[in-house]
Amino acid sequence: MPAFTLYGSRGSTNTDRVRLTLAEGGFTDYELVLLNLQKREQKSEENMKRHPWGKIPVITFPDGFTLYESRAICKYLARKYSFPLLPPDSDVEAAALFDQAQSAEMLYFAEPAGRIAFEKFAKKFMGLPPDDAVVSDALRSVEMFFDIAERLLQHKDYMAGNDFTLTDIYYIPLIQRLFACGYGDVILSRKAVSAWWDRCINRPAIQKMLAADREAAAAAMVHPL
Repeated sequence: MPAFTLYGSRGSTNTDRVRLTLAEGGFTDYELVLLNLQKREQKSEENMKRHPWGKIPVITFPDGFTLYESRAICKYLARKYSFPLLPPDSDVEAAALFDQAQSAEMLYFAEPAGRIAFEKFAKKFMGLPPDDAVVSDALRSVEMFFDIAERLLQHKDYMAGNDFTLTDIYYIPLIQRLFACGYGDVILSRKAVSAWWDRCINRPAIQKMLAADREAAAAAMVHPL
């Protein structure tokens, strides 16, 4: 029996945040159950019992312990399985800087980047046109965020300091979505940000997972369900 079950969806940035954490931790003893969001399986009675807002991802353990919200899941798994992705609790300042960086990612990056991803990526699959005004406003916020990050990354290698942490993982899925939507220049046009991105995306475990996902996506196009 696997250690736990991860309920998610292929192509979900929130699910990928958890999968990247597990990849970096070298942890494979889990079952991935994919829900079809287009069929609204996340709103099924069964999933509503796991996640009261009817969303993904969720993890469940054989003893009944259940946890939702991707960042909470990532942090829990890193602690439970001792992934080297968190500052030690004994270093109070480093832990505080991690929390600070995590808050900045959620509030100042993920919120506007998520709006772009929804308008330019998700709506395409829904057969709906993007709201260009929403995209322009969100893009301004993302540009402003990375202007500040460019200054901060002059003095450190990663978002929470000089060590790669969960905070850096949190960025990866939505930045990939920005590239897919044609906005990769917000990263590549900023020298320190671009160097940080290279350090993150070229980590072996992350490269391996992303390559496997590309193969799975290609196979799905050849042999659709």
